[in-house]
Amino acid sequence: MKNWRSYQSKTSQENKNSSIANDEVALLAERLEFFIPKLMEIMKPWQWLLVIFFWSLFLAIVDRHSVVNETQFAIKMTARFIQTTLTLLPSFYLIDYLRPVFKRMRTLKVSLYVLFIITISAIITLILVLLLMINTGAFTFTLTAFISTVIFNTLIIAGFTITGLLIFLRRYREMTALKQSFEKKLAAQNDVLKARLAPHFFFNTINTLMSLIETNPSRAADLLQHVSVLFRASFNGAREISFAEEVALCEHYLAIEAIRLADKLVVSWQLPDENIMYDMVITALSLQSVIEKMLLNVVERSTETVYIDIHVTWLQHRVAITINVQLPKNSLMIHHDLRQHMDFHIQAQRLQAYFGQSADIQSRVTSKQIMTTIDYPLQDVSL
Repeated sequence: MKNWRSYQSKTSQENKNSSIANDEVALLAERLEFFIPKLMEIMKPWQWLLVIFFWSLFLAIVDRHSVVNETQFAIKMTARFIQTTLTLLPSFYLIDYLRPVFKRMRTLKVSLYVLFIITISAIITLILVLLLMINTGAFTFTLTAFISTVIFNTLIIAGFTITGLLIFLRRYREMTALKQSFEKKLAAQNDVLKARLAPHFFFNTINTLMSLIETNPSRAADLLQHVSVLFRASFNGAREISFAEEVALCEHYLAIEAIRLADKLVVSWQLPDENIMYDMVITALSLQSVIEKMLLNVVERSTETVYIDIHVTWLQHRVAITINVQLPKNSLMIHHDLRQHMDFHIQAQRLQAYFGQSADIQSRVTSKQIMTTIDYPLQDVSL
């Protein structure tokens, strides 16, 4: 039997890593937590050692004019390899260890600390390597040569460190700009949805309320409660909610419209088990907005009863929501116009923003029905 975990557990602050949604916003936020990446996670230690080896070999070849034989060449390359390894790897581990402290500092201050750590590490390791070379006779000691070698190599390390910090900062700013653009796009899409929902729905609901206040005050109070829940969700913005919450929002919406449409609408649901559905997630009002468009373009334009069947499955890490609308037999609707109205581009973009580019909403209009499918990936962590 599956060991289901609740939606709240999967999306709580303490369990962010166990989220079942491929949430692009969360992934981007993780990358933007600090402008310096986790250096020891960029490559494994043996990969760093391989890079350092070839870098040391390159420098030794460039500096070949200062050596007289192959033995001195090998000694010089080995010294550079040891010095660079002892400089970079401990420094990278220390920088990664201090990330929680650095994240609370300003970028310039962090950069100075990183530069200081790597530079001091370079000076210490270079002095140790030179002392070892002096003791083995591989380096002829003179104070001038010793100091100039330390200063020259330190400046090289500091220069490469500053270059790396500038590259990281540039990428960080590019990703920040991408995140801001991403958020603006989501906000614009949400504003479009709210603007589309508000006018016709608001005025229709007001008219219904006015007629109910005198004839059926208790039902008017129920209607107000449904409206309150739906509008609160609408103005909370684009966000990820449990599928159970989305179904509840759809039921609030249908309860409002049922009062106005009377017997013209029959909706049947085929949902997974409650514990399965509670683990599913979706962007808020995605299903509701699809149902709303069906009501606007089919039910309100018909004098007959319209049947809507909603079937939800979650298999092989994908959610498929099928909405079938049976078109009235004696309908004056033009199928070409219906195809134009069954455009869910904005809703599909909102799904793709949270669940990846494979998420989509497709609709097919025939002479008898409208078949719309909402399909998006959702990792089932219980499998």
